[in-house]
Amino acid sequence: MLTDIGVLDFDHYIRKVKTSCRMVDKDQVRNNIIRAAGTIFSKFGFRKTTMDEIARAAGKGKSSIYYYFSSKEEIFEAVVVKEARTLKKELSKVIAGSPDPLEKLRNYILVRMKTFHQLSNFYRAIFDEGLSHFDFIERIRERYDKQEILTIRSIFLEGIKTGHFKPEDPDLVAIAIVRALKGLEIPLFWTHVNEDVDIATEEILNILFYGIVKQ
Repeated sequence: MLTDIGVLDFDHYIRKVKTSCRMVDKDQVRNNIIRAAGTIFSKFGFRKTTMDEIARAAGKGKSSIYYYFSSKEEIFEAVVVKEARTLKKELSKVIAGSPDPLEKLRNYILVRMKTFHQLSNFYRAIFDEGLSHFDFIERIRERYDKQEILTIRSIFLEGIKTGHFKPEDPDLVAIAIVRALKGLEIPLFWTHVNEDVDIATEEILNILFYGIVKQ
């Protein structure tokens, strides 16, 4: 037979379970909205996408969407952050997957270009000047640029130590590589042709390695 204390403890446990279930359900709904919105944003772009279209894609009423997000901008931010995490995860795998700095840099650039090409919302956030007035876009761009330069700098320094790369200024090399990649990405993104991405990536790899690899 349960004591009064036992009953109170059990009731408290049940309330915690119910609260936890509601939180999980809320997170699932939110993630479903983000996933559906990502598809719509990718298809129509930020400006042409409406809350009605997002609601239909998510299988929700528009009022339900506003329960989870205050605006279309907030949804787009969540979509971009999700895609940024996807890119970071893929690149982290590449960096951890090879002990050879030369192979590591090569794979980093290949995977980066291919994955970036698939993450159209994140790409737009980085390159579409029409979105520059959003504070969160500027924060994402600044954070992404810093992280990429630091990552390439780290790989290059490792390559200098192992004798794979010439002892050039690692900061200048990292910035030059990032700018070269961005210069390629803009025209490639708008062509939407995977073969062009592969060919252009190989070309830039050949040029880069000719300049930085120790002969």
